[in-house]
Amino acid sequence: MENGGFIVSDNKTIHYIPPLPPKREKRVGIYCRVSTNSADQLKSLTAQVSALTRVTAANPKWLLVDVYIDIASSKTGSSRKEFTRMLKDCQSHDLEIILTKSISRFGRDTVEILDALNQLKLLGIRVIFEQEQLDTADTDSDLMISIIESIAQAENESRSDNIKWGIKQRAAQGTSKLYNRKCYGYSNDEDGNLIIDSEQAKNVQRIFNLYLGGESVIGIVKELQKQGIKSPTGKDTWAKRTVDVMLTNEKYIGNVRLLDDGKHESYYLSEANNPAIITKEMYQAVQIEKQRRSNVIKGEDGSQRKNKKYSSKK
Repeated sequence: MENGGFIVSDNKTIHYIPPLPPKREKRVGIYCRVSTNSADQLKSLTAQVSALTRVTAANPKWLLVDVYIDIASSKTGSSRKEFTRMLKDCQSHDLEIILTKSISRFGRDTVEILDALNQLKLLGIRVIFEQEQLDTADTDSDLMISIIESIAQAENESRSDNIKWGIKQRAAQGTSKLYNRKCYGYSNDEDGNLIIDSEQAKNVQRIFNLYLGGESVIGIVKELQKQGIKSPTGKDTWAKRTVDVMLTNEKYIGNVRLLDDGKHESYYLSEANNPAIITKEMYQAVQIEKQRRSNVIKGEDGSQRKNKKYSSKK
């Protein structure tokens, strides 16, 4: 007869001893990393720690020893103090297993990840990537390298696509900061909006007028230097390309064009974006003149040949 933890049989009492819980013998460290200290990233960090703590607790043979957290910021730069501390604990044999959310959280690039894994392998440390369900204990080294490289490449491509998508969305909505990027002839007000720099604007108008007056780009460079006008970078000499780019910059008529590289849609912000320094008519006249002066023309079959060279070196 069973009675309150005792078993009574033939007037003898037998004590029932429950089995001992399994000993948590594998020492585990959790590593988490976020790239910025923004609210979204800190929320992600909390989720990482919580999820990995639950995974550790669910294994009766694992003992959580420490949690290592790195948060990148403008103050701390790119150093990973907690990652370094974790490696030292591994060298001291305080850890046997490292649990981390994903390959991308473990290192900043493929080289760094592989270098760390090689160090840990020599120390006999097992690394588990929870998201990819990868375990260095049962994955061949060459296969692990191949997997990490392919995942890193896919993540880089995805990140690049996301960046391009974000730029495109902000351009379409008119919220892109690129619209207010300063160029020669403008400065930014307290709100970051473009306003005309009167002295520089006079030089922009001078450059357009000189070109329409027959001066070549080289001739304009010489004239600017002759008059002691500083370049956009504050130098005494002007680069030919600087003047050439200025002559095709639509921002001077109040327009801004984004994502026009032949692969994306073009987005314009109208004259309301910034005050114009020159008129549309002057800008268009310069473009027509530049085309006329071009010394290369295309034939109907797409071939190129030299045209009569334009020369106006005053």
